[in-house]
Amino acid sequence: MSNYTAPVEDMGFVLREVVELEKLCSETGADASTIDILDTVLEAAGKLAKEEIEPINKPGDLEGLKINNAGEVTTATGFKEAYHHYVEGGWGSLQFDPKYGGQGVPFVVAASVQEMWHSANMSWGLCPLLTQGAVEAITHNASDELKQRYLPKLISGKWSGTMNLTEGDAGTDVGALKTRATPEDDHYLIRGQKIYITWGEHDMAENIVHLVLARLPNAPEGVKGISLFLVPKILVNDDGSLGERNDLKALSLEEKIGIHACPTCVMSYGDKTGAIGFLIGEENKGIQCMFTMMNNARLTVGLQGVSVSERAYQQALSFCNIRVQGVAPGHKEAGPIVRHPDVQRMLSNMKSITEASRALTYSACAEVDFAASDLPTESLSQHKRRLGLLTPIVKGWCTETAQEVASLSLQCHGGMGYIEETGIAQIVRDARILPIYEGTNGIQAMDLVGRKIISDNGLGMNELIFEMQECANKDSLKELVSTAQLSRFKDSLYALENATSLVLSNSENKQHSGQIAFDVLMMVGTITATWQMLKSLDKAKIAFESNAVSADFFEEKSKTVNHFLNFILPRYLSNFATISSAS
Repeated sequence: MSNYTAPVEDMGFVLREVVELEKLCSETGADASTIDILDTVLEAAGKLAKEEIEPINKPGDLEGLKINNAGEVTTATGFKEAYHHYVEGGWGSLQFDPKYGGQGVPFVVAASVQEMWHSANMSWGLCPLLTQGAVEAITHNASDELKQRYLPKLISGKWSGTMNLTEGDAGTDVGALKTRATPEDDHYLIRGQKIYITWGEHDMAENIVHLVLARLPNAPEGVKGISLFLVPKILVNDDGSLGERNDLKALSLEEKIGIHACPTCVMSYGDKTGAIGFLIGEENKGIQCMFTMMNNARLTVGLQGVSVSERAYQQALSFCNIRVQGVAPGHKEAGPIVRHPDVQRMLSNMKSITEASRALTYSACAEVDFAASDLPTESLSQHKRRLGLLTPIVKGWCTETAQEVASLSLQCHGGMGYIEETGIAQIVRDARILPIYEGTNGIQAMDLVGRKIISDNGLGMNELIFEMQECANKDSLKELVSTAQLSRFKDSLYALENATSLVLSNSENKQHSGQIAFDVLMMVGTITATWQMLKSLDKAKIAFESNAVSADFFEEKSKTVNHFLNFILPRYLSNFATISSAS
């Protein structure tokens, strides 16, 4: 059962009105022509997602992957062809530097396109996601020679990229890794094994560029002694052509709960002579280089949460409109279950959470564009603080709520939801990885509390609270929501101020910080998502009055925002009660 259609109207609205794309382009120096072609870009991406990427989603889940004795992986039927069309369309190059073949489109616009890939087929979409991260790490840290040799093909998508952090005894504790790098002439020889390498081996791209964390001889212990290396599957000649196969291979594929069509590999480096690698950045600065890749990847995982929620909601809505069962209140005959109040509750929860997570995620992605611009120092610093603050919130809150939305979609399907035939079980299985990879949500919570709130003594959080208070006091909102709803939001901001004070007053007690961190994350996520929903409603009214959106769109947005205020915002009270009682 497949019903995904890219929600380009809401995507375009959030980009134009909530994110204020025109203002973003003006302030960051981005190409303003992006605004004129936005609808064309979204429609074309939606067409590719619906017609080519989504149809291979369920078959790919059923077929899975094959690996032979040489470590060569064959992807599911249709994956290679869809990827080639993605490359031919230039979709991998949207946000990157034109100097290396990119199109210079704002990151937030590229993110909206990526939302469609992950809604349509999360297994497939992970390949471009990892390549994006590799491009970012190389762009910000590698030598000009490595950039010239590798970036054009990676940006085009003809080559794909990976990140290699995890080892059997070094998961979250990256500093415990055992992979070694030995200097030799103008390169290094890499030896070791990595696990959980997403798209580590496949047949969709002609080369795979692995970014590998390893330890040099006599390097300091722990994370301070880790370096980052570029290790290509196939070595690249001086003229840019492909040369010999490097000394690396996939040993096996993991059998996972979900994303069955995504090759998650155990990779071996240097079984024979040593895999040839090239240093990225400075020696022993690998973690800093890798985090260039990981920070935006964490935002993109949050974006995957939006994608999963959208897909799950659409599938539930379609099913509930055709499934006939029982007589609903106010009706005399049996009819579709969408008439039942509890089903309406579930659908409204799903829709409002999805739209809130989209607005929150896009707003955070816009901060990537601001943080990379040439704004004055004070403004730039504030955008960087905001990006740092929102990143764990987006990754954590949007992936946790995606679990809820996927589960509600299965519930809406009733017994049929528990049957693989409907496809919702795949969505539930695929979604479960989101709170785990790119740093578990527990780690995101500790990052928010420790590195973002405590480290700057609440400066970034207080800036955010002040901006949300300004929103709450806008006269225009008084015409759009009730006095009680606005008061509820203002109360949540007051509670957030108190929660922040409690975090800071107990900052020396790491046990305490660790125990309340997840509740802080979810509380902040719910409240900031509410802020984005209120902004959306305010902007929708202005857009409606200027004929930028239809009356139907404005009416639907109003219903969705009001539902969020009544049914989702109050959840912060539980988190705040826990934080208070634990303090």
